[in-house]
Amino acid sequence: MAILLRAAVRAALLLVTLTASALAQDLTLRSLDGAIELDGTLIGFDGEFYRIDTIYGPLTVSAQGVRCTGPGCPDLESFVAEARFAGAAVIADTLMPALIEGFARSRDFQVSRSLDGPDRSVFSLIREDGSTAARLTLISGTSDSGFEALLNRDADLALSLREPSQVERDAARLADQGDLRLARRARVLAIDGLVAVTSPDNPVERISLTELAQTFAGEITNWEALGGDDAPVALHLMQDSSGLAQGFATRVLEPVGLGLAPDITRHQSPTALSDTVARDPYALGITSFSAIDNAQALALGGPCGFTQTANPNSLKAEDYPLTAPLFIYTPNRRLPQMIRDFLSFLESRTAERIIRRAGFVSQTILSEPTAAQGDRLANAILAAGDEITLPDLQRLSTRLLGVTRLTPTFRFAAGTTELDPQSLSAVSRLARAIERGEYDGRRLLFVGFSDGDGPASTNLGLSRGRAETVRAAVMEAASAADLNRVQFRVEAFGEALPMACDDTDWGRAVNRRVEVWLE
Repeated sequence: MAILLRAAVRAALLLVTLTASALAQDLTLRSLDGAIELDGTLIGFDGEFYRIDTIYGPLTVSAQGVRCTGPGCPDLESFVAEARFAGAAVIADTLMPALIEGFARSRDFQVSRSLDGPDRSVFSLIREDGSTAARLTLISGTSDSGFEALLNRDADLALSLREPSQVERDAARLADQGDLRLARRARVLAIDGLVAVTSPDNPVERISLTELAQTFAGEITNWEALGGDDAPVALHLMQDSSGLAQGFATRVLEPVGLGLAPDITRHQSPTALSDTVARDPYALGITSFSAIDNAQALALGGPCGFTQTANPNSLKAEDYPLTAPLFIYTPNRRLPQMIRDFLSFLESRTAERIIRRAGFVSQTILSEPTAAQGDRLANAILAAGDEITLPDLQRLSTRLLGVTRLTPTFRFAAGTTELDPQSLSAVSRLARAIERGEYDGRRLLFVGFSDGDGPASTNLGLSRGRAETVRAAVMEAASAADLNRVQFRVEAFGEALPMACDDTDWGRAVNRRVEVWLE
């Protein structure tokens, strides 16, 4: 915490220094017809807009509508859009270089790559005339270092395998970096997952989250307790500063009040961890879905009999409980137009193909017919009790006939209609598909479900309210679409179709959702 707070203070001092420097950059902006003249000092220029300090306060002025004179005027002809990305090595080293090159090809730019010190690469995007259009710097590190660089203003964007901690959010406000929890501050670049892996020679095929926590806490030390051979469990995990290790501790250990055992072998990369575990029949590790390689992934089970496996569809829909989005956190200011174009490119179909080739799960919308949902219906029957009756199940089964489930699924905190970051990204993806006309003449059915905590009638109302919230959010986001071409409907089934056991926090979180069915 002290490091982050010191970072916030340094950032605040840097802001004062930059502001003082800007006072010497006098300029005058005149409208093209000469009717309006504005004097001030340059705060910043992003290639499209001036940001100047005037007697009226800070103002943003389009460069297309004015002429600039004075020593503070930037050179419009030689302007180079620049951005520094810092954070998780798995993003900075593996995924971002491929995405930058894909973006460059889409704009007919050439790419020049150079090293600017340890773990620091600079990508220059070159126009046909040889001029530089943009310069993107990738600083490889950890999720921790990415957020610290963002707060220090040593980077413009943070690459992270986790959401910011409360300490980081507080430090961001102190550093005049705004609220990192705002929806516009976080973008989901791709999807990964935390996966428990063993050697293919190990007979164990599934493990519960409780058993996983107890094993990494040192309470279970022998494979025999997990249904395997009589042999000690060798534990493997990423380094402490890794977002994967932090995410595992936050989502698996902390909810049951446990800490990590001291005798755990640590690794610098998920791939190295998987390779080591694959060679040891008595090893158990936590790696990423994108780096399973030759290891064997374990299914996550629960005492009620539900089993969740990590695959592209379950990760897209967050049905798998340890889904792990790859985040880009943006600054609390306007980025240059070229950088904004690059961020928009990350949602394109070209980018989605690059993401899949890199081994990650893209957010491409897929569909699953009713015939492939037999396990879900079986789970509904197994979980039925006094409050979920045969007529409820019959209504559900009848409604499923002839529909297709789309992969975007929307999750909520307990008792709220607040969408998580991956769900907010899904809203944007679905809205873009609607704008492209992919569902013209069809009906989108937003179907709400709940956990089983509380009366069934209350949960039915909550699930309907959440479905209404998602429908409204998608319709608002699809601002460029002709909404008369698509029908939007709402349905709710409360706790009638659980995806996981309701006896844990994560199980209840998985069950609180809104699905999208296509008719």
